[in-house]
Amino acid sequence: HDCYPSPLNYYHFPRSVCVSVNEVICHGMPDERAFEPGDIVNVDITLYHNGMHADLNETYIVPDPEGVVNKALAHDTKRLVEGTYASMMSAIEECKPGIMYRDLGNTIQKVANHQGLSVVKSYCGHGVRDLFHCAPNVPHYAKNKAIGVMKKGNAFTVEPMLNLGTYKDRTWPDDWTSVTLDGKRSAQFEHTIILADNGVEILTARLPESPSCGFDMDAALARCKQEAGLNKPSKH
Repeated sequence: HDCYPSPLNYYHFPRSVCVSVNEVICHGMPDERAFEPGDIVNVDITLYHNGMHADLNETYIVPDPEGVVNKALAHDTKRLVEGTYASMMSAIEECKPGIMYRDLGNTIQKVANHQGLSVVKSYCGHGVRDLFHCAPNVPHYAKNKAIGVMKKGNAFTVEPMLNLGTYKDRTWPDDWTSVTLDGKRSAQFEHTIILADNGVEILTARLPESPSCGFDMDAALARCKQEAGLNKPSKH
């Protein structure tokens, strides 16, 4: 379809897609390891098409029909993945011309705090158009110092990374793979959006045939918003 994988050879990244499993926060490299029941797997895809990039990722829960994973880990994993998705969608709902980019971090942090999760600070959302990464920077944590006010036509990503334990990270010797400092699990969701007159259009919105991530997205969003005191109607 005349598309090119944006990550391939980007600053020497050696893969066409990022696959981040369990404690890997982002920039994981696909390998021959088989997924195991109860794993969480983030797949991050960026395509270059007709002169523009579009960036998307989702975290999937590998089915565990035999109940191999202990119930505590399974419960925490579900809380992590659902809370991360809800934090992204809640922030996207706030987006419209006139809003400061830094304010999205307050919404994401509020959802994360109510779910007992931490927000990674080392990576952020970004502008995306004919360049893979460009202004603005969109941090996901509260009280950040990002500059800029949203304007109609701005295109950027919202892509929070939330952890079960500490927000701190470290990078493997491959200089790409980022993992949680304490080895606990991390999840991420991402959409590319563009600002319209009174809100946003999600350019990477899910389709009816999109695969399940292993949880009820509508129910998770509604529950997490209610628990965080965010009661605006969903636009996804």
